[in-house]
Amino acid sequence: WEKKRFSGQEVAGKTLGIIGIGRIGSIVSQLAQGLKMEVVAFDPHIRPEMAEKLGVELTDLDNVLARADYISIHTPLTAETKRYVNAELFNKMKDGVMVLNCARGGIINEQDLFEAMKSGKVAGAALDVFETEPTDKEHPLFSLDHFICTPHLGASTIEAQENVAVAVARQISDYLTKNEVRNAVNVPSVSEETLVQLTPVLNLADKLGAFHAHLTTAPVDEITISYQGDIADLDTTPVTISVIKGLLFPILREEVNFVNAPILAEERGIKVTESKSKTSEDFTSLLTVTVKTADGANTLAGTIFGKKEPRLVRINHFCLEAVPEGHMLLIYNKDRPGVIGRIGITLGEANINIDQMQVGQDPHHHRNVILLTTDDSVGPDVLSRLLQQDGVEKAQAIEL
Repeated sequence: WEKKRFSGQEVAGKTLGIIGIGRIGSIVSQLAQGLKMEVVAFDPHIRPEMAEKLGVELTDLDNVLARADYISIHTPLTAETKRYVNAELFNKMKDGVMVLNCARGGIINEQDLFEAMKSGKVAGAALDVFETEPTDKEHPLFSLDHFICTPHLGASTIEAQENVAVAVARQISDYLTKNEVRNAVNVPSVSEETLVQLTPVLNLADKLGAFHAHLTTAPVDEITISYQGDIADLDTTPVTISVIKGLLFPILREEVNFVNAPILAEERGIKVTESKSKTSEDFTSLLTVTVKTADGANTLAGTIFGKKEPRLVRINHFCLEAVPEGHMLLIYNKDRPGVIGRIGITLGEANINIDQMQVGQDPHHHRNVILLTTDDSVGPDVLSRLLQQDGVEKAQAIEL
């Protein structure tokens, strides 16, 4: 056989760059270190202490691209990560880099990868996922000798199938013999009566968590949840989990449920604390959630109107009353005449209708927070135009 044609390279001593150091990325980093590779990673949602615990150097994306001999992608496919790895990123990589994607199809711009491989910038690539599946047999990448593709068969082993069967059998046995239910997918372990009382609050908690996800710009250090009033008398464990679930899903874009939400938070080094008080000054029940990061802290408070209507009643020190759902627009502005009018005109020119608007005031600093619900989502171009308006300090789209 042609030895020169099939010569490879050793990975020991090489640098592996991981984009996305979540559950799978963490496992890959451990395996790579077992092969004596240096591991550097980029993940804006992981705290440095967690990376240090994994033995991984957490750094910015450009540094990962510049240093890595191999790059492995482990991010979810979202609007932000679609074709994320493109010509711009390939140009920042080392010459002769190897690229692997076993996460989701569509994260890599496949045409840009083809061009990078043809030019020699990328010495080799291995994919088991594609943007379009089934993939066209005439896909340009298939014509390259230094491209490897396989089916997405990570769990298709004899051992994996046996382990799943044994796990299911044990869970059924535990239920029949011990009345113990393990690994329920989406139902908290509380009585039916309590669940009926908590259902509106669970929805509110999920919305507050999701709202926080839009406000968070750095890895989360701590979630503090305060229960005041009547709700303090109930078992609030599922409410706390709903907050975590609502916060993590928009960030991770993977399956987050009542079972794994606390585990995912623990894996990311997020501290979760609760407090309860039977007194509440303004509302029968009040749920307050504070999320702390290295950049600071944000606080949201909500309550239930009537029997089941969720309301957001506080954003930091701004008081308001808004329904937390749908396409929303959060604006911080100086409290001066004409600002709200200019915001309305800008949205109107973009053919975006305002359904609801709430204004919270800070009279001491002459600032407002405006929270609008719109018929359509507000895109980057409209946000940019809003920020050009006199008096508008910050504008952010929020999807709930």
